[in-house]
Amino acid sequence: MSSFVSKLLSNNLVEARNEIEDRLKNLVAEKLNQMKLRLTAEMYDVVIEGNVLRMGRTKMVKVRVRKGKIQRRKKVSAIKGYTIRGGKLTRMTPMERRHRKMGAKRSKFKRRAKLRQSLRKRRMSLRKRSAMGL
Repeated sequence: MSSFVSKLLSNNLVEARNEIEDRLKNLVAEKLNQMKLRLTAEMYDVVIEGNVLRMGRTKMVKVRVRKGKIQRRKKVSAIKGYTIRGGKLTRMTPMERRHRKMGAKRSKFKRRAKLRQSLRKRRMSLRKRSAMGL
């Protein structure tokens, strides 16, 4: 925008007009892409929520995103009590549900412990940096 103002002040009106036209073209292209995404989502019963793409009975989860690129996607069930096996939705056995529930509980405690450990290490490094005057 500052280059546009400088061109106006130096009476380069043709270049200023070209810059405005380029900016408008970019804005129109962005809006058009957003509208296309919204229309496809409405047509194919697709709901986009952050990194989760809901497609009827299944969800596509963008598991790993680095620098705006999707490195890994994972297809999961959108229905509670069902899982995907061989590309099809199948009902989980009671034993599998129990194992998952117990594993989730165990992992909750482990995550909490590891978080506290990393917070403690961060606090120590910040203390060292402040002692060095950084």
